[in-house]
Amino acid sequence: MSEELIDADIRVARTLPSKFYFEQGAFDSLKSVFSGWQFAAHKSEFNANTILPLNHIEMITGEPIFITKDAQCISNICTHRGMRLVPKACTKKILQCEYHGRTFDVSGRMRNMPEFEQAIEFPSEEDNLHQFATSTWSGMHFSSQTDVEKLPWDKLEARLQFLDIESFVHDSSRDRDHQISANWMLYVDNYLEGFHIPFVHPELNQALDYSGYETEVFEQGVLQIGKAMQGDVKFDLPAEHPDFGQNIAAYYLWLFPNMMFNFYPWGMSLNIVIPVSPTETRVLYRGYVGDKELAKKGAGSILDTVETQDQQIIEQVQKSMRSQAYDRGRYSPTREQGVHHFHRMISRLF
Repeated sequence: MSEELIDADIRVARTLPSKFYFEQGAFDSLKSVFSGWQFAAHKSEFNANTILPLNHIEMITGEPIFITKDAQCISNICTHRGMRLVPKACTKKILQCEYHGRTFDVSGRMRNMPEFEQAIEFPSEEDNLHQFATSTWSGMHFSSQTDVEKLPWDKLEARLQFLDIESFVHDSSRDRDHQISANWMLYVDNYLEGFHIPFVHPELNQALDYSGYETEVFEQGVLQIGKAMQGDVKFDLPAEHPDFGQNIAAYYLWLFPNMMFNFYPWGMSLNIVIPVSPTETRVLYRGYVGDKELAKKGAGSILDTVETQDQQIIEQVQKSMRSQAYDRGRYSPTREQGVHHFHRMISRLF
């Protein structure tokens, strides 16, 4: 399908056809995009363990992977008969398959295998565990199962480097696991615009200055900037920061296709969107705290309320996607730049 399904000029463009949100064919055609960069773990998650199974990535791509403290992402499948090696987080230095006893070191190299003395040309490189591409920025580790371009941190460092994300600590009490009766793209659409805030989020609307809400798009994602209402909690920005002098309450970063990093003065919340079916989505929430006291104030203090409101809205929209009276809408040129950018990215895949 031509890229021009979504016109480059947002002033005349029309949204994705509604079938994209419920047809099995469209859902299946987009599965491959999730094998690119995925968030793996934050360095604070290794405070108690040195090896973490990346169960959420397996939910997304079907590929079992574990990550080590030194940020190696390795296949979690024994090269002998396919047994899973690391069922849960641990501090092991040697990994032994529970099926036939093959052992590996934590870098994935096979060390020992009983009853293989007569095997010819054994062991070989194929007997070592497969290594996946990794990338680390500011204490956050990412993994990719395909050859993809680098993550766009160079475009974001000027705005986000001051946050000291590396010092944040994972707070498991903030973790959530949501099941939503809607297509994963509807969840992304909703995230990528602040247009709905005055209508859907009365509490958040009191914390954010809607008139100052900004959206910036770039090749691999979207950055939204929420301004604080006068007197509300805001970032203490350094003098060299591009937004110095402004009352910034939050930076909302989306990286294609399914990662959402929400930065607040107290730390970061993370949304990982997992497509389940054309009309079902799972969203994992993770919380990483830098200042516990600030977590009780401002736009970042009502995340559960905002999430519930968002889910209720997109579930209602999902029910309407099969309507004979609706197929495509129009974009607000001033408020839906992020949605338009996302739809352009999707249209290039067909």
